[in-house]
Amino acid sequence: MNPHKDAKALPDTIDDFLGQRQNHDLLRIVLCGSVGDGKSTLTAHLLEKSQALVDKQPPAWQTDAGEQDRHSAVAYRYAASQHRQFILADTPGHAQDICHLVTAASTADVAVLLVDAQHGLTSQTRRHAYLCALMGIRHLALVINKMDGVRFHAAVYTKISGDFHDFATTLSFKSVTAIPLSALNGDNITAPSVNLHWYHGPTLTSYLDTVQVTRAQTDRLVFPVQWLNRPNASFWGLSGTLAEGSVQVGDTLRVSASGERATVAEIITMNGSPHIAHAGEPVTLRTDRELNAAPGDIIALANTPLDTTDQFEATVIWLHEEEGLTGRTYDIQLSTQSATASITLIKHRIDALSHDATKTLARNDISVCNLALSKPLVVDTYTRSKTLGSFILIDRYSHATVATGVISHSLRRAQNVHKQALSITRTAREKLNAHPGKVIWFTGLSGSGKSTLANALEIALYNQGMRTYLLDGDNIRQGLNRDLGFTDADRVENIRRIAEVARLMMDAGMIVMTAFISPFKREREMARERIGADNFIEVYVSTPLAICEERDVKGLYKKARAGKIPNMTGINSPYEMPDASSYIADSGTVPMDKIVAELVGLVKSGVAPS
Repeated sequence: MNPHKDAKALPDTIDDFLGQRQNHDLLRIVLCGSVGDGKSTLTAHLLEKSQALVDKQPPAWQTDAGEQDRHSAVAYRYAASQHRQFILADTPGHAQDICHLVTAASTADVAVLLVDAQHGLTSQTRRHAYLCALMGIRHLALVINKMDGVRFHAAVYTKISGDFHDFATTLSFKSVTAIPLSALNGDNITAPSVNLHWYHGPTLTSYLDTVQVTRAQTDRLVFPVQWLNRPNASFWGLSGTLAEGSVQVGDTLRVSASGERATVAEIITMNGSPHIAHAGEPVTLRTDRELNAAPGDIIALANTPLDTTDQFEATVIWLHEEEGLTGRTYDIQLSTQSATASITLIKHRIDALSHDATKTLARNDISVCNLALSKPLVVDTYTRSKTLGSFILIDRYSHATVATGVISHSLRRAQNVHKQALSITRTAREKLNAHPGKVIWFTGLSGSGKSTLANALEIALYNQGMRTYLLDGDNIRQGLNRDLGFTDADRVENIRRIAEVARLMMDAGMIVMTAFISPFKREREMARERIGADNFIEVYVSTPLAICEERDVKGLYKKARAGKIPNMTGINSPYEMPDASSYIADSGTVPMDKIVAELVGLVKSGVAPS
């Protein structure tokens, strides 16, 4: 990185910076490493030497002020040489902040991974290398810093670089270049150092100036629709940014979701109406006719259609304090597409490339999982498409981003399993039964009276000639769910299975009562959505904990208070009260027969408030 002669000519913004060097090759670099490895010192030295900084960061970033605050985001720096322009993403080194590394690495071409020569490889070094490889980076510079602290001994360099090369054979890097230096003194950053006379490789800046990065070429089109452009009745267009490939006037487009086709009549950009547009360009495509398309759809060329699936395997990086659980429903955002998703299987957790069995996802866990979606989406493997191969998971209540992930492959069962059309429909069964199918979902603490109330309601409905069935928590755990315990993960899976069984029985035209604690709002909402809000009547049996403990018909509370039951709802495991149940049953003050009569009326009315 050679100094600029005219410092006054420096651009004010990154757009100006890139515009001045539009004919230069652009290299995106992610700088990573553990806390104390010297990233800030190295960054300051690089920018001082290059004198090509467009810096809008606080003053602490302009000097060697140590590691950045762990709560701040990635800091992007801009520099250039005579041959290249550089965007340097400086990431925090704390283990709690791998989300920032993932964000920066997802768009980087090269990783610069720092190692403290005095400490050698650490678990954080290996984790960062794994994440860089996972996010598609194929070239890595292993910067062995603080060589002055080990008196520039070649043996230290040889040992660390050898250990890393042995480790990296399991990763997908095309090249790993080990570079010894001292960021504090400037040794081997921009010029060879006499202190490292035994080293004959490139300096860091010469490496960055010459490393050859090849970018994948594709003949397919990936165009995520961001909005429908309809300024007037005579104009209809699709607007968004081309993610992959190119499109030209006359091409036949295909909407991946609906399969509809249309021809490109015009390409409209901020600079006019070119005949062709390429990846990275924001465009509006005016077609020769209206399409059954909507924001979120993915557009392809008709002769190169894109694959869809509702199940895939992915490597998931969990980012939230609250654990990730199998069976729990999340919102998924994949490019412009959205759906609901659940983790159906956590295969294993990856820790420094060892595989550990686990049932939950904790913050910063990197795990291989299977996911199922509520509807098919256009997907691809991350190695082929960063646009279609990456996603985020969002908590449906807090709206926090809880995880990010990259897709390994679609699950074969997604293509091999298809819904079978049945001759006898739910409507026909309900006509035969002379009443609609319903699910009455009783929830409340253990001992609240759920089973007693559900049983009384079934008797009343049965006596009126209705076809009923009661799914009771204890009975189900003796058969279908006998393999499940009482951890949060097992409770989530318990309710998921019950919701599916109840839905099938409702489809048979029956009135189904379920009596389960079902302590979590998310799973009760999942059951409501799976069964259908119009078919779902949630009954909250609101008996206070003190009364439940007085009853303690099963002796569970006594055992829990004695520490013999580790996951007792209401004692050492939470119960989340419903916000808006269809019916609140106060069995402590209201007579049972009155509650049953009101519930019978609710069922027969066919009205189930959501």
